[in-house]
Amino acid sequence: MERHQVAVYLAAMALGALLGLAAPSAGPGFEHLINPVLGALLFVTFLQVPAAELLRSLRDARFLSATLAVNFLVVPLVVAAMFAFLPADRAVRLGVLLVLLCPCVDYVIVFSGLAGGSARRLLAATPLLLVAQLALLPVLLYAFLGPRLADLVEAGPFLEAFAFLIVVPLALAWALQLWARRRESGRRVSGAASTTMVPLMAATLLTVVASQVPELGGNSTDVVAVVPFYAVFLVVMAFAGKAVARMFRLDVPGGRAVVFSGATRNSLVVLPLALALPEAYAVAAVVVVAQTLVEVLGMVLYVRAVPRLLPAQSRRHLHR
Repeated sequence: MERHQVAVYLAAMALGALLGLAAPSAGPGFEHLINPVLGALLFVTFLQVPAAELLRSLRDARFLSATLAVNFLVVPLVVAAMFAFLPADRAVRLGVLLVLLCPCVDYVIVFSGLAGGSARRLLAATPLLLVAQLALLPVLLYAFLGPRLADLVEAGPFLEAFAFLIVVPLALAWALQLWARRRESGRRVSGAASTTMVPLMAATLLTVVASQVPELGGNSTDVVAVVPFYAVFLVVMAFAGKAVARMFRLDVPGGRAVVFSGATRNSLVVLPLALALPEAYAVAAVVVVAQTLVEVLGMVLYVRAVPRLLPAQSRRHLHR
């Protein structure tokens, strides 16, 4: 499965789309499964990162600075360049801003690891990214849209996602690591859990797509209008992330992780935010959903493209 993982992921997305179209009433049920499946995937990912390595990564000031720079300096500039070309509808613009201005703190770790990026350093950066987006999102929304819409943002969904998608899986992974060091039975359980990465990623993709496809049906015009912007964002951020990695003289795993961090957005966390908006802004949630689907497909392509953009033999160029 690991050798053919991209084909597995594409098949999972196709099956999810078929399920979403064939049984749209099942969409809410699939939506409730997203966090449990994603939490399981992140647990297996964290299992590959020893606690000592994570603590060492917290002292990697160069990588942390590069991650903050790509997400909170470069991304807002890219979004600002696109902003004038977005549809004039304020609800559509709010949805685009909500999702593009918030860096991902969950499955980016998985996709980056699949492409040879440093999962442990991204994991170490997660609390910093979460706190920074909590603090800066209202400021950025104010700058783009004015004070009335900036006040609609709440911290609850961010904190809930951090607890259930980062803290709990990480604690369970560290507990299993401790068991594996002390007992043969723990080593067997850890080894078995580590083999589930590809199936869990496929299950996550299937669940996300199956839950969100039904939401797009009645808003096809809005979806069509924003999809090109999301696609352009992914292309631009691949090269922008590479430029930031070179600027901070990162090694190849660190550079790949920065590329993924700049490109992936916090769609699964901001979706509850968008759903909680007043009725007049209901279309913002559909706009966020559209980004989820574009990004999932984009990440499958990134897993193949980023190692070519930052090949292992280019280590010396990144350090220049």
